[in-house]
Amino acid sequence: MNIRRLIPAATLAGSLSLGLVALSACSPSDAADSAGGAAEKKGGKLAVVASFYPMQYLAEEIGGDHVDVSTLTKPGVEPHELELGTRQAAQLGEADYILFLKGIQPAVDEAITAAGVPNTVDAASLTTLEKHGSEVGHDHGDEHGDEHAGEEHAGEEHEGEEGEAGTDPHIWLDPVKYAEVAKGVGTSLEKADPDNAAAYRKNTTALVERLTTLDTAFKEGLADTSTKTFITTHSAFGYLAERYGLTQESISGLSPESEPSPARIKELRSIAAEDKVGTVFFETLVSDKTAKTVAADSGLRTDVLDPIEGITEKSKGADYIEVMKSNLAALEKALGAK
Repeated sequence: MNIRRLIPAATLAGSLSLGLVALSACSPSDAADSAGGAAEKKGGKLAVVASFYPMQYLAEEIGGDHVDVSTLTKPGVEPHELELGTRQAAQLGEADYILFLKGIQPAVDEAITAAGVPNTVDAASLTTLEKHGSEVGHDHGDEHGDEHAGEEHAGEEHEGEEGEAGTDPHIWLDPVKYAEVAKGVGTSLEKADPDNAAAYRKNTTALVERLTTLDTAFKEGLADTSTKTFITTHSAFGYLAERYGLTQESISGLSPESEPSPARIKELRSIAAEDKVGTVFFETLVSDKTAKTVAADSGLRTDVLDPIEGITEKSKGADYIEVMKSNLAALEKALGAK
């Protein structure tokens, strides 16, 4: 997030030209048509490229047997810092359908724009994005409100590098917003591959039902807790906090790799005492060093709250739904759910 890592222009141009040469083998109408001709070349399946895991999950669940999904971000790779290689750039140009989330991966955003694939869908356009700083839904009052406001403003400035006008792109961590995106993805797949539209509609409905059940579990599980405040490594959980009436306090703002200031650490110690916070959460794809340092400094425990940017052997679940359930269990324990 904090560093825009772009592949060199010459490499990108060369890579994309390979993909465009592959596309040029079809007539203009073939390239813009429903998956018919293109899908026929790829074993009868729509060739889908997803930018990272949350998009991959949607494409696989909704596309089912009618899509062949590949992802630009391999398991274990921190998506914000992804560097595109020659193969990935060429892969974009050869896709029948691209699903990405603008604002998470600047290098990917630019490469996708350059690829110019007609069926390209930005998940951020399928729901309403909001601005979130280092905390959501809580006012700590005059004691440290001014100091915190400065931290939040700094976070929003940084996020402006990711999202449009400083918006928070972590929409998949809110099951309701993720369901909105799922509906939009389903509709776009129907248009890209009308021959299999009925299957996409059926799969979309099934996925939305599972996400609705997940939303209900979060509402019920977090309705009555001893505290509403949780501390995380970075501000990935703004939408989740807002949805379920919680307060997210991040150690290092919107960048998972940035170091917190001494003032922020002091403030977190005060917040933890005031709001009876007992746990500092870290995530699976970045170092837990900072979280453990802050926890030790304040006499707190540590646990995992996974932003689900990728699934690895360390993930507490095999897919999005399972990991979200693990997140719910971790929040219930940390917040003292009754």
